[in-house]
Amino acid sequence: MLRLAWARSSSKNSRVDPARLLSIVLLGGDNKPHSPEQSRDISGLTPPPASDKSPSLLSPRTSQYSSLSMASGSEGQGSPPSTPQRPPNRLGQERSPYLLQHAHNPVDWYPWGQEAFDKARSEDKPIFLSVGYSTCHWCHVMERESFEDEEIGKTLSDNFVCIKVDREERPDVDKVYMTFVQATSGGGGWPMSVWLTPDLRPFIGGTYFPPKDIHMFWQDNREALESSGERVIEALKKGTSIAANPGETPPPAHDVANRCFVQLAHSYEEEYGGFRDAPKFPSPVNLMFLMSFWSVNRSSTEGSEALQMTLHTLRMMALGGIHDHVAQGFHRYSTDSSWHVPHFEKMLYDQAQLAVAYISAYQVSGEQVFADVAQDILLYVSRDLSDKSGGFYSAEDADSLPAAGGSEKREGAFCVWMGSEVRELLPVVVEGATGGATEADIFMHHYGVKEQGNVDMEQDPHGELQGQNVLIVRYSVELTAARFGLSVAKVSELLASARAKMAEVRKSRPAPHLDTKMLASWNGLMLSGFARVGAVLDDKALLERAVQAAGFLKEHLWDAERQIMLRSCYRGDEMEVEQSVSPIAGFLDDYAYVICGLLDLYEATLQPEWLRWGEELQDRQDLLFWDAEGGGYYCSDPTDPTVLLRLKQDQDGAEPSANSVSALNLLRLSHYTGRKDWSQRSQQLLAAFSDRLTRVPIALPEMVRGLMANHYTLKQIVICGQRDAPDTSSLLATVNSLFLPHKVLMLADGETEGYLYQRLPILSSLTCQGGSATAYVCEDFTCALPVTDPQELRRLLLE
Repeated sequence: MLRLAWARSSSKNSRVDPARLLSIVLLGGDNKPHSPEQSRDISGLTPPPASDKSPSLLSPRTSQYSSLSMASGSEGQGSPPSTPQRPPNRLGQERSPYLLQHAHNPVDWYPWGQEAFDKARSEDKPIFLSVGYSTCHWCHVMERESFEDEEIGKTLSDNFVCIKVDREERPDVDKVYMTFVQATSGGGGWPMSVWLTPDLRPFIGGTYFPPKDIHMFWQDNREALESSGERVIEALKKGTSIAANPGETPPPAHDVANRCFVQLAHSYEEEYGGFRDAPKFPSPVNLMFLMSFWSVNRSSTEGSEALQMTLHTLRMMALGGIHDHVAQGFHRYSTDSSWHVPHFEKMLYDQAQLAVAYISAYQVSGEQVFADVAQDILLYVSRDLSDKSGGFYSAEDADSLPAAGGSEKREGAFCVWMGSEVRELLPVVVEGATGGATEADIFMHHYGVKEQGNVDMEQDPHGELQGQNVLIVRYSVELTAARFGLSVAKVSELLASARAKMAEVRKSRPAPHLDTKMLASWNGLMLSGFARVGAVLDDKALLERAVQAAGFLKEHLWDAERQIMLRSCYRGDEMEVEQSVSPIAGFLDDYAYVICGLLDLYEATLQPEWLRWGEELQDRQDLLFWDAEGGGYYCSDPTDPTVLLRLKQDQDGAEPSANSVSALNLLRLSHYTGRKDWSQRSQQLLAAFSDRLTRVPIALPEMVRGLMANHYTLKQIVICGQRDAPDTSSLLATVNSLFLPHKVLMLADGETEGYLYQRLPILSSLTCQGGSATAYVCEDFTCALPVTDPQELRRLLLE
């Protein structure tokens, strides 16, 4: 098909531009046999559907157009091989769990690097670039159906230089080629397959392609393809450019925030919350914006609506199947509108952001359920995603082997339940229950468990969940208690006991693959989660875990000699922390997320060492990534010749844009250090994104929060006193009980030679009144009258 399309359009009489042909080819039938795990649309208000459920894929043995595909478990998690395992290829020397999953493919894989580039140039071969990640469901399918196939492996190895990339290790490479795929095909996802010229310029990209046709396509039309790829890259350089015009200032915060609220309200789904029908994502960046919007519009109808949208969404998510009611934590997204049937993968970045969202909702509402869910998330992360070094692992896979046996992994097998299993596990008749109900009767009623299973066919096109149940809270504890004539306390106790028994059963099931890669960026997000929840709840254990995480980052992901963050490290065979032979230098998000985490940790512990390191990291971030001409930060090293596009991420998606996070980091740091240049830099950054903020602020809700913080001016809350003294703790508890998105908190302990006093000499003039811990609430260090009473401080902060 590809050869035919090219032959027809490149004849002497053809007027079809090669770049236009590229779009025709990419949109052809061969490229869309399934729905990959999709990336966000780079131009629209909302992402395209991100479902990883899809029709069956064409098998390479039954189709003339062989699918190219990817991976199941590494580290002993894979399906039992039917034949002896092949000796490892080059990827066997890598540390990335995703690359190791492909170490025994019959493909001559190279990691991204100079060795592969040199081979492509010396042999004058095009490059086949395959990008995915270790817990990607369709990446597993692609490996199983294509990369484990001997014939396809030989075709790829003979005709191309094959490079495998873990998108979580190399987001810079992923962003460049995903931008190309989205621009030329209108969508994109993982696994991503892209063919490059020997000088790394893409000429075909998408998900699935017939490799033999691609090779002939290249041979027959190389000159046109190279020219087309060159033009596409040049067009993308212009189209993705983000810069402020000379003298430009940020857009009006009030107008942008109102427009962002209106756009979110328009996409809000009222019955179950969330911001689309299905699939439905948690979108913590949206929720955090709405709470910030409410905080400055408390008395308005819009403010009330923003708060209602947030709290309803968080409640419904907590009740839904996207929330793991047995083993805690949240799955990636829901395949339906009611948060019932999830894609079962669990990502560290979701846990981190949702912990902050839930504890913020607790500050706003005072409802204990939100604090309970925040603690629930951190329990899961502490138990299942934590390394003994203090770091956090990246993800837990959706797929695992069925408990009943079998060699083929199934999505959700670790998490779902048959009605008969529940009855067998909970057979005891409950004393005093209506109709002689058993524990199973009560549990199944409360969690919507059905004998025939509770998953609709629409959410299970491959029949993997047939007869199974995904737990979802169908009734309040009060209603369940009334239904069975029991007290609320009795039912709560019964349900908790049942969940504990089910958790023990789950431990005996084959576990899903665990991606033990530890990323600086996601560890920074999780650092914020533990610090924020620990501070609000005054939970010493959570705060100690946050300090341990910060220590891990400094020990294992900070290269003090080169003064750079490192992107990742790994759990070794002996459970020790390992680094790759050629460590990957950190990207913008590694700096921005870690700086944010350190600022949150300082406010939680008031230990100035974390503030000091945050300032140091911000200086390095500025040096490495700041665009001195156009403003804003590049996502990766702009001097790297192997990264063809110098991108500035302009969308807050599953993770916030590092520029969005940096806008607020700079502002907070300017108040802690007295450095006005950082306040100005925050303004310059916001000005660079002015067009995007003005037109589609829904794409950047986290950056809108930064814009609002610049507009409303941060309150400086200075507590004078000794850190561990009871009166100091009372004032700090008051501050931490409130949702105050536009504040910095600092301790003036009288140590005038200390870090903060050196940065902010004015602190020496703020002293304890009458020998008691004293709070000062200031703007630009113009302070209100000091207070020593926690209730007076509360009143002052809420004015």
